[in-house]
Amino acid sequence: MTALEPLVLPAVDGDWEEWLDARCGAALEAAAALRNELVAAPAAEALDLWNRLGIELADIFAVASLIAQVHPVEAVRQRAEGFEVEASRFRTGLMLDGEVYAVLSSVETESLDEGGRRVLEHSLRDFRRAGVDQDEQVRERLRAIDEREVELGQAFSRGIRDGRRTTVLPASAIEDMPEDWRRAHPVDENGNVHVTTEGPDTVPFMTFSTDAEARRQVVTASLNVGWPDNDPVLKELLQIRHEHAQLLGYADWAAFDAEVKMIGSGPAIARFNDELAADSLEAGERDLAVLLERARRDDPAIERIDLANWRHYAEVVRREQFDVDAQEVRRYFDFTKVRQGLLDVTGRLFGLTYSPVEDASAWHDEVTTYDVSLDGEPLGRIHLDLHPREDKYNHAAQFDLVPGVLDTQLPEGVLVCNFPRGLMEHSQVVTLFHEFGHLLHHVLAGRHKWIRFSGVATEWDFVEAPSQMLEEWAWDADVLATFATDESGTPIPADLVARMRDGEEFGKGFLARTQSYYAAVSYALHVERPDDLTARVNELADAYQLIGPIPDTHFHCGFGHLEGYSSGYYTYKWSLVIAKDLFSAFDPDNLFEPGVATRYRDLVLAPGGSKDAADLVRDFLGRDYDNKAFKAWLSREPKASR
Repeated sequence: MTALEPLVLPAVDGDWEEWLDARCGAALEAAAALRNELVAAPAAEALDLWNRLGIELADIFAVASLIAQVHPVEAVRQRAEGFEVEASRFRTGLMLDGEVYAVLSSVETESLDEGGRRVLEHSLRDFRRAGVDQDEQVRERLRAIDEREVELGQAFSRGIRDGRRTTVLPASAIEDMPEDWRRAHPVDENGNVHVTTEGPDTVPFMTFSTDAEARRQVVTASLNVGWPDNDPVLKELLQIRHEHAQLLGYADWAAFDAEVKMIGSGPAIARFNDELAADSLEAGERDLAVLLERARRDDPAIERIDLANWRHYAEVVRREQFDVDAQEVRRYFDFTKVRQGLLDVTGRLFGLTYSPVEDASAWHDEVTTYDVSLDGEPLGRIHLDLHPREDKYNHAAQFDLVPGVLDTQLPEGVLVCNFPRGLMEHSQVVTLFHEFGHLLHHVLAGRHKWIRFSGVATEWDFVEAPSQMLEEWAWDADVLATFATDESGTPIPADLVARMRDGEEFGKGFLARTQSYYAAVSYALHVERPDDLTARVNELADAYQLIGPIPDTHFHCGFGHLEGYSSGYYTYKWSLVIAKDLFSAFDPDNLFEPGVATRYRDLVLAPGGSKDAADLVRDFLGRDYDNKAFKAWLSREPKASR
C-alpha cells in the first residue's frame, strides 16, 4: 500500500488564491459528481458513496475556514470565505435532496457493520433535521436561511477580527509592567504607549498595571471590540436561527441545537447553568470579599470589584497571601521552551513522536510544522501558528486542515493562538495545553474509515473535556520541571507550583459565576432575541456575574462563541464536570504512568465520533460519569501561605 502524503501547501508568497481554487473547486466538482452517482447507484453502494462525498465536503470546509482566519492577504481570506459559502450552499441543497435521502433510506441495515449502522442512523437524522421531509416552500426558505446564517456568521467573526482597538496611555501607566513587556511597548514621540486589545497586551496590563484609570480604559476597549458593527449582525443572526428552528418544529434555536448534544434539550441548559451558578455562589462571594477588602486598602472608595480591577487584585492577593508573584512566575515560561516542553510532555504521555518539518510551506513564516507518528507509523501532521499579527484570528482555537480518513488521507490540524514571543503568563501556558488537547484529539482520531467519526466528532458538549483534562499537566510540578526553567536553567520550584495551584484555586467560585454568565448570554439571547441586546446582556451580568460590569461596554459584540457555539456555551462547564471525573483515573503522583494514559488515548481520544461520549467515558472509567470530583474541587478552599 502506498504511504499517505501530507497536503502540499503553497509557499508563503505563493499563489494561494489559485491553490484554493484548485483544492476547493475540485472538491466541489467531485462532490457534485458523487451526488449524481449516488442517486443512480444500488442501495448496497450508497453508504460508501455518501462517505466519499462527505470527505470532499469536509476537505473544503477545513481549508476554507482556516485560511479565512489566518492568511495575511485580504483577497485570499475573501476567496476562502467564498468557498465556505459555496460549500455551505451545496451542503444545504444536499441535505434537502429527496433523491439522496430516498436512496440512503433504502439501505438495508442488516448488511452493515456497527460503524455503518451508526453513520446511516445519524445521517438520516441529519436529513430530517435539515428539513428534507418538509414541503417545497419550507425547503426553499431553509435554503435561503442556511446561506444567510453562513454569511452572518462570517460577518460576525470578521467584525471581531477586524475590530481590534488600541488604547493610547501615558508612559507612567506602564511603570510597573514587566521589563520584557515594556521593551515591546516603546514610548512614542509624544510620551505615550499603545496597548492593543490582543491578549499578550491586555492580560499582562490588567494584571500588573497599578494605574486604575488606565486599566479601566484598556478593559473598556477590550469589551467594545466589534461594537457597533456586530450588534445588528448578531441581532439578525439570532432572528434567523429562531426562524430556522421554528420551521422545523422546534420551540427555539436552543431546543433545536441541544437535541443532538449530551444535554438533550434546551430547557436543560438553563437548569444546568443555574445549578452551577448556585453551587459556586458561596465560594465566589467568599473570595470576592477578600479582593474587595484588599482593594479598599488602596482606595477606600471602591464599592465593588469589577472587570477593571479583579485581575489586578487577584494578582495582589495571590502575591501577598499565597506568596505567588506572577512576574516571578513568568521567568520560568519562555515561549520557545514551553512549546518544546508541550511536545515532549504529550509525546511521552501518549507515545507520540513529533518530527520538525523544516521545509514545510505555510501561510506565514512563523508557522512551525511537525509530523506526528505513533509506534513508528505516520499518524498525521500539525501546524502551530501561535503569535498575534494583524488580520489574524485573535483568540485561541484548533482548526482542521485535513480530516483524517483511513487509507485515504492523513489528518492535519492547526493550532491558532496569540501568545507572546518571549515570556508567557502561566495562564497562557494552561491555554496552550488546553488547545493542544483539541489538536491531539483531531490527529489521534484520524484513522477511521468513516469521515463521520474523524477527529473531534463527538457531541459538542463533550469536545472540551479532553482539552480541559490536559490542562492538569500544566499544573503538575514534576511535569513543569521538565521544561519550565529560568535563564540559568533552574527548574521552577515545586513549592512555588504548589502555591500557584492554591493561588489559582482562589477565585474559582466567582470565575465559575462568570462562566455561568457567558452561558446565560448565549442561551438567553437565542431564546429571547431581545430588541436591546446590550440591555439584556447587562441584566444577565447582574443576575449571574459577581464581578461588576463596566458601563457603556458591549461584551456581546466581541463574544466570538456566539457564532460557533451559538446557544451552547454551557458546554465548557458541562465538559469540565466530565474532565474532572476523567482525571480522577490518573495517579496525581505520577501523571506519566503509561498504562492509564494509553487506555485514555485508545478509549476516549482515538474513537473520535464512533461512539456516544457517555459510552467513551464509561469505557475508560468503567462506570457512568458523575459530578463528585467536580463538586469536591469547587468546594475545596485554597490554603493561603500567610
